[in-house]
Amino acid sequence: MAQIGNTTVLPSMTLGTPLAEASGGTGVSTVLAATKTALNASGSAPVYACRAWVNFNGTGTVAIRASGNVSSITDNGVGDYTVNFTTAMPDANYAANVTGQYIASAVANIPAGGIKSTSSSVETGLVKIGFRDIDGSYLDPVVLCVSVFR
Repeated sequence: MAQIGNTTVLPSMTLGTPLAEASGGTGVSTVLAATKTALNASGSAPVYACRAWVNFNGTGTVAIRASGNVSSITDNGVGDYTVNFTTAMPDANYAANVTGQYIASAVANIPAGGIKSTSSSVETGLVKIGFRDIDGSYLDPVVLCVSVFR
């Protein structure tokens, strides 16, 4: 058993099941309500947790600032990175969200459309990402953040 606030989580609750779909067992509705409150979630839609996330410096020698379920970052070249998971995803059908911040001494060369970042390859143990100018030129961001949901 585990404790969430003043509520005891029962061992019969399956963590892989979306919270709104869990049913059965004594006190499960209380656990679901307490969990949703703790997550600041409301309504009947399922709650899915972030399975991996990372915030890192993409310039020079890449360095992880903070992360969860990320073992390392590989710098494949300018604006091209691989995020390696500590624990693999159950399959490659996850959503990888990529955001970043590029700061340059002369930003006049960046078109009004701004920056685009992409997830270029998903595998169970890693995701490859790119960070590019609107014209497709790869850039090294000062801040790059990746979050994975499944």
